[in-house]
Amino acid sequence: MKKFRHELKYYITEKDYLILRNKIGVILKQDDHSIDQQGYLIRSLYFDNIHDHDLFQKNYGILRRKKFRIRIYNHSDEVIKLEKKSRQGEYILKTSVSISKEEYLKLLDWDYEFLREKEQPLYKEFYHYLNSEYMRPRVIVDYVREAYIGHISNVRITFDKELSVVSNSIDLFNLNNSSTEVLPPSQMILEVKYDEFLPEYIRAVLQLGAHNRSAISKYVLCRMKSIQYHGY
Repeated sequence: MKKFRHELKYYITEKDYLILRNKIGVILKQDDHSIDQQGYLIRSLYFDNIHDHDLFQKNYGILRRKKFRIRIYNHSDEVIKLEKKSRQGEYILKTSVSISKEEYLKLLDWDYEFLREKEQPLYKEFYHYLNSEYMRPRVIVDYVREAYIGHISNVRITFDKELSVVSNSIDLFNLNNSSTEVLPPSQMILEVKYDEFLPEYIRAVLQLGAHNRSAISKYVLCRMKSIQYHGY
């Protein structure tokens, strides 16, 4: 059974990133999703209601929140994940199930009755979420993730780079997607996830006290950039 994990987020500079990745790469293994040393592309379609409930919950500092998204990797349709991310303060719980590309396209066409026929609870929860809260696709978020994993306390260290918002489509597989970077070129996001505790040798390498810890939401950053430029 999955349980809540710690999740800490920091803004770091490119200089910090280059130093940290060299140190972390010695003590942790790079994630198997990686296609090269730079990592892999994550593209996520986020849902929100017509009143932007999830967006404003984050901005108002609500500690207990949840978001639904559909996620793909490296532009491929081989793995398509429907995910729910729940948060309680600095603790997170992510649950996910697979959907086919055909099912994904049905969701874009507002045809989601098939969710009711699925056995796993997350499908049915998403179905009720779509129906009861007038949810709709809101924004596509892109970034390159360089991830490292450790077995002790299920540690996962990620460097998220080139955070971008897709401005002209809500289709993950649109070949003509146009994106705009959200952060300055020299800035990226360090995420630290672990179960019960963060091993001291990893804490020492990361020097977390030297970095700017922030309540970072990629969804909010990209939505605010989209609103700034396009009004939605």
